[in-house]
Amino acid sequence: MKIILASASPRRRELMKLITDDFEAVSTDVDETLPEDTPPEFASTYLAGLKAKAAARLYPDDIVIGCDTVVILGNKILGKPQDEKQCREYLRMLSGKRHTVMTSCCIIHGENIDNMCFRNTTVIFRKLSEEDIDWYISTGEPFDKAGGYGIQGKGALLVNSIQGDYFNVVGLPVSELNIHLKKFIKSLKGE
Repeated sequence: MKIILASASPRRRELMKLITDDFEAVSTDVDETLPEDTPPEFASTYLAGLKAKAAARLYPDDIVIGCDTVVILGNKILGKPQDEKQCREYLRMLSGKRHTVMTSCCIIHGENIDNMCFRNTTVIFRKLSEEDIDWYISTGEPFDKAGGYGIQGKGALLVNSIQGDYFNVVGLPVSELNIHLKKFIKSLKGE
């Protein structure tokens, strides 16, 4: 029985190595369109489950972990920016404000499912000038990241402070996932 990380994210793959080197990372092609009226606080849980279930169909004998991270500002989800215009809009919206980052993980093996939703992490951006925004966009870093920034890269320079789990913001709350994964494996073994 292998551990499968259903993620194309290089950041998640690196963080998963803190938990175990004995895993395989696979990409799943799922439609990440949320059903209408999905509350923002349930979006990452829904998407993590979709990814895990898609990979579990391909790896039915293995333990599959699906994850998703959302950035929530007020009652709005800021996904991965589609283009430079949207990225600029996101960064202006986040400038000088606090927002919530939520990462959910879903662990599946056969009929056994542990749908974990982690504590939120609050991120507070410093006030950004247009020059700051132009510079950050020019790095090319923000385009494949929820909210249009990566705290583990140059995006750290946009952040004033965080309250909560740093790794949650990067995309994989390693300590919490490690605890849940160990419990999940013990329950499969009947321990």
